[in-house]
Amino acid sequence: MTRTGVSGPLLVVLGLLSAVAPLATDMYLPVFTDLAADLGTGAAGVQLTLTAFLTGLALGQLVIGPLSDRFGRRGPILLATAAALVACVLCALAPDIRTLVALRFVHGFAGSAGIVIGRAVAADLTTGRAAARIFSLLASVVGVAPVVAPLIGGALSPAGWRVEFWVMAGISAVMLLGSALVVPETLPPGRRHAGGLAATGRNVRRLFADRGYVGYVFSFAFGFAGLMGYISASPFVVQNVLGLSTPAYTVTFAANALGMTLTGLVGARLLRRFSPEGLLRAGQGAVLGLSAVLLVMLGAGLGAVVVLPVLFVLVSSFTLIMGNAAALTVGRAPYATGTAAAVMGALQFALGALVSPLVGLGGEDTGLPMGVTLVVSALLGIGARLLTRGLPETGLATAEAPARG
Repeated sequence: MTRTGVSGPLLVVLGLLSAVAPLATDMYLPVFTDLAADLGTGAAGVQLTLTAFLTGLALGQLVIGPLSDRFGRRGPILLATAAALVACVLCALAPDIRTLVALRFVHGFAGSAGIVIGRAVAADLTTGRAAARIFSLLASVVGVAPVVAPLIGGALSPAGWRVEFWVMAGISAVMLLGSALVVPETLPPGRRHAGGLAATGRNVRRLFADRGYVGYVFSFAFGFAGLMGYISASPFVVQNVLGLSTPAYTVTFAANALGMTLTGLVGARLLRRFSPEGLLRAGQGAVLGLSAVLLVMLGAGLGAVVVLPVLFVLVSSFTLIMGNAAALTVGRAPYATGTAAAVMGALQFALGALVSPLVGLGGEDTGLPMGVTLVVSALLGIGARLLTRGLPETGLATAEAPARG
């Protein structure tokens, strides 16, 4: 298949689809207490709606990614996005917490198609540095979403929690319309496999037999784990340890997200001169070095005026890891791009879910667990990348015959 590249409108739609997780989780955070009171449940019940969504998001990728390798990209993404829209509408009408939890699982499962198929579409249409530029730009969009979503949710909170889900339904409708109008079929019949679960199993085994894929996918996953460590611990570190107010924390978090976006844009331009592998190494080196500096600063009890600039550059550097590692990962598997993206996404959210509670083990008044988590995640990511030494960056130069059952 000729790799035609990603047009501007398609990039916008893929970016919106990729941002489904923060849009569907962070938007309704401001109305957690109202939701609990209205449905007669406690904090644990409301938190379960978030857990159900994230569980569906992880499992959905493992199912929908391989299905897109079998049936193509366009049909599954349209069906799944329509299902996500229906799930949002039903969430807004949910009569009790049990129903809402079940519907949020469906919402996450269906919404995962935007992430996994969006990555597969980008990989179908680009390769090498062009692919890395697209993934870097997508990472920039995902960096903005966690800032925009709570602002939207906060503005809507006086209207009640059900309105939040109606707005999510509206966003899902835009995703569906954009997908229908802009997303093409990028996987021709000749490159699909028809072997069902058996072929998917063979492709997964083949992926993990490739040390290049293993190295890059864990570089990506441990990069995301470090980022989640920061996101989970930052409210306590910035407010309780560094002594900033809640509004000041909001500004700090927004500034760091903006830094990620700017780094993604700069990184996309740097790919005209440097390889994805080189920028991945630079990003990992920057994250490790700055994480070590941050750990020392937090251990020494230094103040916000010196810690926050280091934290800004550190968080901004994650985009260099995420975009380039993602492109290099899917580049190893042109024979099963959907499956490769699905495994990557599942590992991403699994490690993120594992790291989130770890950063709170030391309590709310210390930043050391966050610093240690950042350092360890960076070291593990670099160790994973070392598995790829001596291999071509983009994996197989041409698409191989798909696995058939």
